[in-house]
Amino acid sequence: MCELKRALDAKGHCVLEMPSGTGKTTTLLSLIVAYMLENPHVVRKLIYCSRTVPEIEKVIEELKKLLDYYEKQDSSYPSLTGLVLSSRKNLCIHPEVSTEREGKIVDSKCHSLTASYVRDRYNHDDTTPICQYFEGFSMDGKESILPYGVYSMDDLKQYGRDRNWCPYFLARFAITHANIVVYSYHYLLDPKIADVVSKELSKEAVVIFDEAHNIDNVCIDSMSVKINRRIIEKSTANITLLEQTVAEMREDDAKRLQDEYQRLVDGLKDASVARETDVILANPVLPEEVLNEVVPGNIRNAEHFVGFLKRFLEYIKTRLRVQHVVQETPAGFLRDLQSKVCIERKPLRFCAERLASLLRTLEIADMTDFSPLILITHLATLVSTYMKGFSIIVEPFDDKTPTVSNPILHFCCLDSSIAIKPVFDRFQTVVITSGTLSPLDMYPKILNFHPVIMSSFTMTLARPCLLPMVSYSIML
Repeated sequence: MCELKRALDAKGHCVLEMPSGTGKTTTLLSLIVAYMLENPHVVRKLIYCSRTVPEIEKVIEELKKLLDYYEKQDSSYPSLTGLVLSSRKNLCIHPEVSTEREGKIVDSKCHSLTASYVRDRYNHDDTTPICQYFEGFSMDGKESILPYGVYSMDDLKQYGRDRNWCPYFLARFAITHANIVVYSYHYLLDPKIADVVSKELSKEAVVIFDEAHNIDNVCIDSMSVKINRRIIEKSTANITLLEQTVAEMREDDAKRLQDEYQRLVDGLKDASVARETDVILANPVLPEEVLNEVVPGNIRNAEHFVGFLKRFLEYIKTRLRVQHVVQETPAGFLRDLQSKVCIERKPLRFCAERLASLLRTLEIADMTDFSPLILITHLATLVSTYMKGFSIIVEPFDDKTPTVSNPILHFCCLDSSIAIKPVFDRFQTVVITSGTLSPLDMYPKILNFHPVIMSSFTMTLARPCLLPMVSYSIML
């Protein structure tokens, strides 16, 4: 506790190695909650990140016990709100959508019921299906604040059922005001999610990454992309469908495409302010990398952009025709791309946002169908944004079937500090902790930060509560 308090006082980052079973979660929560209550203007929020849903639920249970103990000691419940934020799959209470088991399908069906253009359509045609829980939350939920207490996923679901509110959007809205937020690593480390979910969190916050011995892998995975032949085939079908839809809209409602073009002329930032339900299409690069520029003229027009994607996809197809492993840098990839299909770096950087804008304009409800093409645009945006810390590897075979031709293009992030750098820059204290962080000095190097405290707490077996016993039997 002393080491953690020193880090909080210094408003710096720390690395703490604490063996499993020593009460790590309770210790962290106890000290930081006490510090928040004593210094509310210094630490306004605690963000506790863990890896799995069971671990997240465990943290919430420990937090409930802690605040109940405060109430028992002080005869009044502390003025704190703690909650968990998880995926739609774990929080949805819609009778049809919640029966789906796959997260992407749940996200897509939720989007098809809550997207702003779907709700606009409902105003003119009441047979259009919408989500009653999202509508209930939109009408009343945003004006209210969660009462003090700790809310697990089951608590949020019950709270939503009682009020006819969507638990997922309630949690998304409430994390801005909550004192303690518990969620997965990805809500801070994956830029596709963090820019939408975590961008308004207070800077005067303490961030804890629990079980962080694999945090570098999480950072690397969040910035890497894998493309195989199946994704290419599905993306080709996506582009064909996109082409037909744009042509139909050009005949039926050309004004909508013209309005989108004008928004893109005015600036990408205005065009890409995602409506709160359009989360699936978030930009894969770190915030402000692209959004402060104007979309290049050669991809503003919808038909031109679809043609641009066709050329890029054809180039990817040619790169997958290999007989041996090929490795190159993003700069080499871009040079080859320009020489063969005349695609420059700048328009590539806007691919993800440009596709997001087009899909919203076309009012595509089921985003699951377009996930392969969205992945291709993520590759385009990432490969044109980052020149260092990444590598492109093309393999002719999959590891599982080394004798069957199944080429795969890997866009690999090699520097885990790229994804976590905004977290260290933004929040005043970040705590990296786990039971196995040895050697301690390795993590500040691979994550590229300067901790004010690095400490390892060893667990000794020299305690009177342990009594060795030896048993033996004699065979007659």
